[in-house]
Amino acid sequence: MVDFGNFTTGNVEMFYVPIPFKLGVDFSISSIIAVGLVYLVTAIEATGDVTANSMVSGEPVDGEVYVKRVSGGVLADGINSLLAGVFSSFPNSIFAQNNGIIQLTGVASRYVGYFIAAMLIVLGLFPIVGIIFSLMPSPVLGGATLLMFGTVAAAGVRIVASQKLDRKAVLIIAASLSLGIGVELMPDILRQLPESIRTIFSSGITTGGLTAIITNAVLNRK
Repeated sequence: MVDFGNFTTGNVEMFYVPIPFKLGVDFSISSIIAVGLVYLVTAIEATGDVTANSMVSGEPVDGEVYVKRVSGGVLADGINSLLAGVFSSFPNSIFAQNNGIIQLTGVASRYVGYFIAAMLIVLGLFPIVGIIFSLMPSPVLGGATLLMFGTVAAAGVRIVASQKLDRKAVLIIAASLSLGIGVELMPDILRQLPESIRTIFSSGITTGGLTAIITNAVLNRK
């Protein structure tokens, strides 16, 4: 199913070094608010990902060591996104898929992560590599990620199940999932709102995350 007829390098350079602020600098209040809220939610997501990572790696999920791991993960997440913005790229977040990889392979060594990070940095200097990977048929990509995303979901369920779920917790989970999934399945629900509001709440992650924060604060659940 690979179609090499679509393989064209065009004006793509064989070797490219990213240039800081190549696309310039602009300030948009609505975008700043939207991205700020997304960063808040991704910080919460990073906490959950590091917790799941600790759990599947046999590391503690409470105590001083755990807090240090979470703090380092959130800090690294913010620094990486800052550097991505400097080089005119999208902000990034901790990949929950890594937890699925750990469960599938049984390898949780951070030195493997260092090696892969270095490899990705080197490959990022050669744009043609991205073009080659874009030739991968969708069924191949879907088959490779199907089980991995399933294990990510299983890790999330495992974290939730490890907590004591009282009526307040169930209400928080229900409200967050309902609104988060709702805006993804029915995006037209926001069409009557101003564009700045739609920009903020069009993502299920943002909507669900903010709902969890607000309901958790209102219900005073630790």
